[in-house]
This record gives sequence, structure tokens and C-alpha cells, in this order.
Amino acid sequence: MSNVEADPAELVCGDPPAPARTVTVLTPRDVPLGGPRAMRVRRTLPQRQRSLIGAWCFADHYGPEDVAATGGMDVAPHPHTGLQTASWLFTGEVEHRDSLGTHAFVRPGELNLMTGGHGIAHSEVSTPDTTTLHGVQLWIALPDEHRHTARDFRHYAPPVVEVPGAAVRVFLGGLAGSTSPVPTFTPLLGAELTLAPGARLELDVDPAFEHGVLQDTGGVTVAGTQLTSGDLAYLAPGAAALELVNDGSGPARVLLLGGTPFTEEIVMWWNFVGRSHEEIAAYREAWQAESDQFGRVDGYRGAVSRLPAPGLPHARITPRRNPTA
Repeated sequence: MSNVEADPAELVCGDPPAPARTVTVLTPRDVPLGGPRAMRVRRTLPQRQRSLIGAWCFADHYGPEDVAATGGMDVAPHPHTGLQTASWLFTGEVEHRDSLGTHAFVRPGELNLMTGGHGIAHSEVSTPDTTTLHGVQLWIALPDEHRHTARDFRHYAPPVVEVPGAAVRVFLGGLAGSTSPVPTFTPLLGAELTLAPGARLELDVDPAFEHGVLQDTGGVTVAGTQLTSGDLAYLAPGAAALELVNDGSGPARVLLLGGTPFTEEIVMWWNFVGRSHEEIAAYREAWQAESDQFGRVDGYRGAVSRLPAPGLPHARITPRRNPTA
């Protein structure tokens, strides 16, 4: 998915936050995606209060939307560097094509993980049979030693694990006795949890991880703090358990994201993760010149053949830091 925010965030992570178990609630902002249809999403990462949770550096949450009314998703070929994209759907289907030669589909409950590394391009289009589109697009920053790695694509359909009061799908890392086989470049956790009405769930988690709980449907209380749909709760490292409560009369669904604090400085602009303004500018120039760095996406039949990069800001692209306390 392309980050086409008019003023996309540039970011850097700072020192790991203090291990207090207070909950910080990040509220989303509406952002239009690229392409002729300009589908809108709710973005909770990055923002001024927090740039990353572990290596998770970007979170877009969209739907449920009536595709007949909105036109659905149609994002023309666009580039990525220095990151992985994790696609996760609740409803609908999206066709994925990339310059590795992958032609795959994103379906509910199945992970598609694409590694950009040195450079990749891809397109995303909701399929004709999709009537309702609902899901998330997540980005993972790659550490310096791996950020120029080769293009890659992984697909994984995690099993549903039943725990008292909830159903869990672990797509990255490990939780509730379930472990994803998909390799990651830093310690990470990604899981979908559906809580039954009235459920109180206490999960064993890695105390070295910081965690984020993205509220989808229903309403969940995280460590005593109530969330509403679209909220992302942040919890600093330090505790070996996480409490989730669904006080509602219907099921509630959340995504649980986690990882060790990402301590490297990164700059993020448009669809690129780099380490400096000059590097970002070079990536943009390479994309505009149709460099082999990103390859070619075959089979896309949209209104435009590729998304042009926006102009660089007049000021130097500067990073920002996570709070240190």
C-alpha cells in the first residue's frame, strides 16, 4: 500500500521508553491513498506521539466499506525500500502483484509479507467479487544490517488457537502457544484476537517487548483503559502479562502488535525507509527514472501504469523521536 499522505511523516526512534505500564492511546487520522479512486484509511502510525512500536513503523486501518459505493482499492505500482509490508484482511480480497514476479491474493485470516529491502514495486487491487473491504496494512522497518536485503514474499495462513474467552491467530512471532514460521529480522509479534462477549483475557507476553493494541470491532479495555474502534493503545516494555477485557454484548476484535524497541535512527518519507535525506532523495530519483532497483510489475491494468513520486519537501527531511518516558 502506498503512503500518499500530503505531508508524510519522517521519523526516527529514540531511546526505549521507560517500563511504566501506563497506556497511551493513539487516535487515527483519515488519509487518502493513491490512485484514481483515492480510498481513505485511518492511520495510527506514525504520528507525533509515537513513531514506532517495536519495528512496526506504519499502520493503516480501513473499512468496512461498501466497494460498490467507494470503488474499493486500486493502488498502481509503487516502490518500497528498507521495509516489509504485512497485509491482513478481515473481509474482502485484494490482488497483489510485485516485481519479484509474485501474483497472489490477500484473503481474510492470511498473512502476505513482502520484503522491499534494496527495492521492490507492487500493486494492490480489490477483486471484482469483493463487496466489503476491511483490513489493515502494516509496515516493518528493517534493521541496518538487513535493509538492503533481496526482495522476498511470504504467505502464511495461521491456525485459529482457542483460549478461554478468545480466538487467536498468530501471524508473526509467538503467543498463546502458537508460533508463526515466518522469519523476521527483529523480534516481533503480530496476532489477531477475537474476544467473546464479557471475556477477560490475560496473555503472557515478552516483558522485553513494547506492545500496541489496535481496536477493530467492539470495545476492549486494555490494562484498564477503554478503547474505541480505530484506537491504538501503546504499552511500554516491562510486564510479563497483558490484560484485555470485552465488556460489550458482542464479540470484539483487536490486532496485537509487539517487538523489542527499535533503536536505530530511520527516516521515512512516502514509501521509503532510509537513513538520511540524501538517501531518500536518491530513492525518489531512481523510481522516477524507472530504475531496475525497483523492477517492473506485470499484469496491472489500472488507469495509470505506475504512481509518480510526490515532490520532495522544500525543507530538509528530518527525523523525529519517540518519547523517552
